[in-house]
Amino acid sequence: MGIFSRFTDIVNSNITAILDKAEDPEKMVRLMIQEMEDTLVEVRSTAARTIADKKELNRRLTGFEKEAANWTAKAELAVERGRDDLAKAALAERARAERSAEAARAQYGVLEEGLAKINDDIARLEQKLADAKAKQRTLVARQHTASKQLDMRKKIHSTRIDDALLRFEQYERKLDDVEGRVEAYDLGRDGHRSLADEFANLETEDSVERDLSELKRRLAGEGKRAND
Repeated sequence: MGIFSRFTDIVNSNITAILDKAEDPEKMVRLMIQEMEDTLVEVRSTAARTIADKKELNRRLTGFEKEAANWTAKAELAVERGRDDLAKAALAERARAERSAEAARAQYGVLEEGLAKINDDIARLEQKLADAKAKQRTLVARQHTASKQLDMRKKIHSTRIDDALLRFEQYERKLDDVEGRVEAYDLGRDGHRSLADEFANLETEDSVERDLSELKRRLAGEGKRAND
């Protein structure tokens, strides 16, 4: 079922109000445009038929006028020849042709009036169609802008999350480095010494032994001098 029930519904419609109430304005405006275009096709078809009828009626009117003129000429000829009976008959035929021509003129006027009304209807319908298409372009532009903004917001949000995770990973790495240095200081304190450590200890012990022997000799010499 269409949005509009008749032509007047279209030309009297408030497009903005209809779209404001629609759940899906973009879909609604597409349907409106489609129905307006279909109606425009129908109105133009009516106009085409009216124009064709007008042309045909104009040909008939021209024929009736020629016929009336022809009967007038025949009546004049009959009078000139003294045939009043034929003149009367010709004048009667002329009157019939003139009545047909008058009826054709009246019908032609009706067709012209109707065609002018159709022309006005087409103009109003085209204006409504242009308004609907303008609304559609606006909606499409708004939808496009909103989509781009949403994508940008998503990208910004995602980038911020990535940056936060990167900073957290860097912080964890710094902690790992500090903890590694602390643990490095504790290496070798659990009784497990390297070969270099063992030799360093031996050298230290030798140096201590030499220092101790030297200290003992010095003390012994000092004691001997004190006794003398």
